Amino acid sequence: MARQAQERDSVIPIKNVYYMLAYVFQALNAQGYREVAAESFDNAAELCSAILTKGVSLQLKRGLDREYIERNGAFSAVRGKINMSESIRARSLLNKQMICTFDDFSENTEMNRIIKTTMALLLRSDLSKKRKKALKKCLVYFGNVDVLDPRRINWRLQFNRHNGTYRMLIAICHLIIEGLIQTTTSGRVKLMDFFDEKHMYHLYEKFILAYYKKAFPALHANASQIPWQLDDDENAMLPTMQSDIMLSHHGKILIIDAKYYERTTQQHFDKRTVHSQNLYQIFTYVKNKEAALTNQKHEVSGMLLYAKTDEAIQPDHIYHMSGNQISVRTLDLNQDFSMIRKQLNDIVFAHFPELAK
Repeated sequence: MARQAQERDSVIPIKNVYYMLAYVFQALNAQGYREVAAESFDNAAELCSAILTKGVSLQLKRGLDREYIERNGAFSAVRGKINMSESIRARSLLNKQMICTFDDFSENTEMNRIIKTTMALLLRSDLSKKRKKALKKCLVYFGNVDVLDPRRINWRLQFNRHNGTYRMLIAICHLIIEGLIQTTTSGRVKLMDFFDEKHMYHLYEKFILAYYKKAFPALHANASQIPWQLDDDENAMLPTMQSDIMLSHHGKILIIDAKYYERTTQQHFDKRTVHSQNLYQIFTYVKNKEAALTNQKHEVSGMLLYAKTDEAIQPDHIYHMSGNQISVRTLDLNQDFSMIRKQLNDIVFAHFPELAK
């Protein structure tokens, strides 16, 4: 499956992957990343490595994040609180030492550990010498930071105003470790040229939402949940209806379900059709959203937006179902980014023509 996804993704220029990342992570639009944007890359691994090293370099200028970490140890002089019971158990008094517990203001934080772990893995991979040299320069400053088991990293971290600059760095580390790195049976680290299908799916979905938020401030763009419209209060075990992209403007609503598959259609015998589950899903979203707006002036439409593949048959249809428009389209990522913007803009202008003026 990984090999198939790699072949499928190879139709997307790496430069476009960078643009997609730049919309999702606004930090990449800052001046410090301009030299990365100007480079050309052969694969996603080189791109992510360049982003990570540049981001870490910028963070080092600000200073690595630190926090108070509780430590325990045997000391000749008292540090912090004395742990008498542990001192007696360890017989440290025989060596004229006491077991003490104290808070150390250290850069050995979980986020710094994730970054160091990612850089260490990249050094064991088949990156270019240029990238490895840049990584080694950064790693010098992580001497007091531990390395984690990449299979057991907790990615659910809390960000605040003190460590907010780490948000994009951790996201890139997550993409590298979960979406690019494969460990062989011999322990060798191998990098895929492109993200696996699951992570490309998430990037594709987040990119479209981020694009509309930035390009069309007049639109209300979000990924809101759609409540079930029930005849009673019984809602036990009903799944959450979570939209990928919902665009709203003056009572008009377009619900977009972004899909990134190796195949944009399903085949039964010699007939190709839209993925049935996808169609059922978007139809359910539209009808429940419409029912929720019964007492308001509204117009609800739905769209399945597939990333275009190299298949001969691509879905491009508009259906009218029970009073609602449901369309199925593809977004061609294998072209100049200005044309990708045009495709996304055309979707908005078709559903919200007042914004084209």
